[in-house]
Parts: sequence; C-alpha cells; structure tokens
Amino acid sequence: MKKISIVTPCYNEEENVAELYRQVKQQFDLMVGKYEYEHIFIDNASTDKTVSVLKKLAVKDPNVKIIVNAMNFGHIRSPFYGVCQANGDAVMLMVADLQDPPELIPKFIEQWENGHNVTIGVKSQSQESSIMFGVRCLFYKIIKAISETRQIENFTGFGLYDRSFVDMMRQIDDPYPYMRGLVAEYGGDLGIVYYSQPKRLHGKTHQSFYSLYDMAMLGFVNHSKVPLRIASFIGIFFCIVCMLVAIGYFIYKIMYWDDFQLGNAPLIIGFFFFSGVQALFLGVIGEYIGQIITQVRHRPLVIEKERINFDVKETKD
Repeated sequence: MKKISIVTPCYNEEENVAELYRQVKQQFDLMVGKYEYEHIFIDNASTDKTVSVLKKLAVKDPNVKIIVNAMNFGHIRSPFYGVCQANGDAVMLMVADLQDPPELIPKFIEQWENGHNVTIGVKSQSQESSIMFGVRCLFYKIIKAISETRQIENFTGFGLYDRSFVDMMRQIDDPYPYMRGLVAEYGGDLGIVYYSQPKRLHGKTHQSFYSLYDMAMLGFVNHSKVPLRIASFIGIFFCIVCMLVAIGYFIYKIMYWDDFQLGNAPLIIGFFFFSGVQALFLGVIGEYIGQIITQVRHRPLVIEKERINFDVKETKD
C-alpha cells in the first residue's frame, strides 16, 4: 500500500490537536486497505499542554509521530522542516487549527493518483474576518503582479506533495525558505482543490502583525526585484529634478542677484520630503540585505529536542 504522510506544525494548540488527529484518522479509516498513513506533529516548543496531549496520542497510536523543537523556530522554518522529515509516498501539510479541512484528504489523494505531483488547496472564500481576508487577497494580488515567477493567490501551503517533490525540497539550501513560492515556482502542473476556509476551532491565532509582515516581505524579496528597481528609478528621477531646480535657482540668482531671496519654506519642505524618500528606500534595501545575511549564515532550519515513534532509519537531514 502507498503511504501518506500528514504533517502538522503546531504551537500552543492543546485544544485542537486531539480533534485534528481524530478527524484525520477518520478519513483514513474510510480508506482502510487502500493507504497506510503517518501523522507527524512538529511542535514549535509549545508552552501549554500540546506536547503532553500528543504524547498520549502517540502511546495509543504508532501512526502518530512527534518532533519537539528545542525552541520556537518560527512559522517559516518549522513546517518546511517537518515536510522534509516525512517518508511517505506523498506528504500533506495541514495546520493544527482545523482551518485546513481534513475531509478534503480524499480529494487531494485523488488528484495525486491522477498524476499531479503537487496538489494545492486554494481558498475560494473564508469565514475569517472579511477585512483580514481582503488584506490577504490584496497581498497575493500584489506579489503576483510584481513577481518574476508564478505565484498562487489564496494558497497558504495546504496541499499534497509527491515524494519526488519533497526530495527536491530537501536539496534546497535555504535557511529561511518561502515554501509557498517554491511550490508555485517548481510545482509544475498543479492540481487544485478549492475550499471554503472555516473558522479556527479553538483558541486564538498565533499570527501576529510581525509574522504576517515577515511572510509578506519574504515573498517580496525572494521572488521580485521590483521594489529595488522602483527605488532606483525614483532615485534617478528626483536626482534629475533636484539638478534642474538647482540650476534654475542658480540662473535666477545670477540674473536677479539683489532681488532674489530663497526663503525657508522650500528648504524645509524639500529637506523633509527627500528625507522621507531616503528612509523609505533604505528600508527596502535593508529588507534585501537582511535576507542576504540570513542566506549566508547557513544555520539549520530546526534543532530538535526529541522524537517520538520514529524509526532509527527515518530521515533527519
């Protein structure tokens, strides 16, 4: 039988992980005899009882496997690392809060069996805040418009990936990988499952403004040089304008030496305006430099604290 690996990153999800486990198991019980499966939970150093709940599940069911990180490595690195630790014929990434519906598992597997090495879940609508959903949609449209590679709107990583694609991911030497962009760029002929995203089952989202900004900037700097080009073009434009204004003032002063007085208003307005432009584009350049620093350090994606229910031979690269 083919083996399906379900990978679930989690952080402080004590109220959700047991229900997610139950629903995933229910789906595979309906496909009994067709597929075997493993459910890998990669915990990002939760401070609640998430790990305790998972360990109780692992004692009862050997299909439940646990990776506990030594510390919180963030929402970018930990899921990517978890996918790379799975050894199924196909690997499915699914969040812990049940906003990725487990009842869609058979549809993803069907697409995979029909020849799609990568099948992704795309949100056609969402029961989250309409404002938040609108902001996310706007972000996807912007990055799609300026990206140098293909981008997928309303795709969060929820999907099923063939082992060949996961093997390719393992070869990527990137200490801070933008998985959504990698799937869009290298996924080939994608299968798509449209779904309506439900509300979070329990608890509050752990996505802060910073984490959302981090994800957005990672997408921009990894897949587009447009912000840098805009900075360059605007810089050249204002440089030319400043030169023309300076020459004009110089000529005017020569012609009307005794009558012409510059005054403070143009100086103050010009100073603050160009200071604002410089600060904005120094920030843009800083984002790219920060990404370069992250890349050249070559630090590990994750450092593990412990593993549960894994065989000795299973990957740890």
